[in-house]
Amino acid sequence: MTENFPASSPAPADRDDDRVPPPRFAYDVHTWKEIAHLLANLPMSLLGFVYVATTLFTSAFLTVTVIGFPLLAAALMGARQLGKLERARARKLLGVRVDEPSPLPLRGGGGFFPQLWLMLKDPVGWRTILYDFMRLPWGILTFVITLTSLFVLWPVLPFIARGLAGADRAMVRGLLSPSDELERRIAELESDRGVVVDTAAADLRRIERDLHDGAQARLVNLAMGLGLAKEKLLEGQADEHVAAMVEEAHGEVKLALQELRDLARGIHPAVLTDRGLDAALSAVASRCTVPVQVTVDLESRPAEAIEGIAYFTVSELLQNVSKHSGATSASVDVWRTEERLLIQVGDNGRGGARLDGGTGMRGLAERLDAVDGLFVIESPRGGPTLITAELPWRDRQPRRA
Repeated sequence: MTENFPASSPAPADRDDDRVPPPRFAYDVHTWKEIAHLLANLPMSLLGFVYVATTLFTSAFLTVTVIGFPLLAAALMGARQLGKLERARARKLLGVRVDEPSPLPLRGGGGFFPQLWLMLKDPVGWRTILYDFMRLPWGILTFVITLTSLFVLWPVLPFIARGLAGADRAMVRGLLSPSDELERRIAELESDRGVVVDTAAADLRRIERDLHDGAQARLVNLAMGLGLAKEKLLEGQADEHVAAMVEEAHGEVKLALQELRDLARGIHPAVLTDRGLDAALSAVASRCTVPVQVTVDLESRPAEAIEGIAYFTVSELLQNVSKHSGATSASVDVWRTEERLLIQVGDNGRGGARLDGGTGMRGLAERLDAVDGLFVIESPRGGPTLITAELPWRDRQPRRA
């Protein structure tokens, strides 16, 4: 609801009619949407109440038979659809942004009775049942007040509509939103699982591309060169040309082995497995084009997955320092505080690092978020840059013999 006041110019000081003009109430689009929602409350509440009364009481009466509980489970699933309709109506007419609850995991199998029990204890369905059951008196009240005010109290109807619609918003948020912490956690885990799957698929494609374009191509050339040398040897042409071909093949073997070592280091470096983060990060820092001071203060080693994520996070950040920062020095600090592993990578470069800067920062943030981590960038223009990564600490499990 908006209030439009007529424009007026300042009156002379000796005039006594310099008063605030009377307000004129405007029926804008938001007010009309609220009125439409309140008038639609009656048919929607009748539909919901009839559904609840019919299905709930019928299934409750039939619980003495074998079809009672399956019918009750079906009623709760149907109530979910009514809740979805009410959320859509509230979004369209009241502007209430309510997330959709997570669907029940019924496709994973487990048998009839476990799935039946999962549907019977569905909190979303029961909250929707409560919402529809209590809405009939409210729907009648809002319909009568709104319709009467539309013809009798129309000057103040925007105020009335706003107050009644506010109560409707509170009901929708309180009973139809996924307010339960478990619901929000499920949605976060579903999103994180998608990020992990996409990251794993991208890593597999990278490994396949590196093998195809690097070591595989060199091994093919090596096989061809050795085949030609073999033919010449069989023909008795053991001359300098054959020796040169063997020497070239030997060089190809060395390069292929080096590329395979680099690829293995990119998957999971042996030094990380054998000696931990301190030695592995020192090795990464030695390959950086900028002098890097590494400080690792850990009394014990974290779980292998957390250790691997920490290693690749620092490795990616130091690559960005080498390529984009223009820095002359950098630092890496790793320590544990309570149940969190903290990583800070700083440099004295030009700054300006962002999540959308195209340097892999967003991918790092998503990878850390998938394991309940945090990724914070402090990089003003002109520098310096300080990036903090936080990971959950999980103790390393002993290897099984």
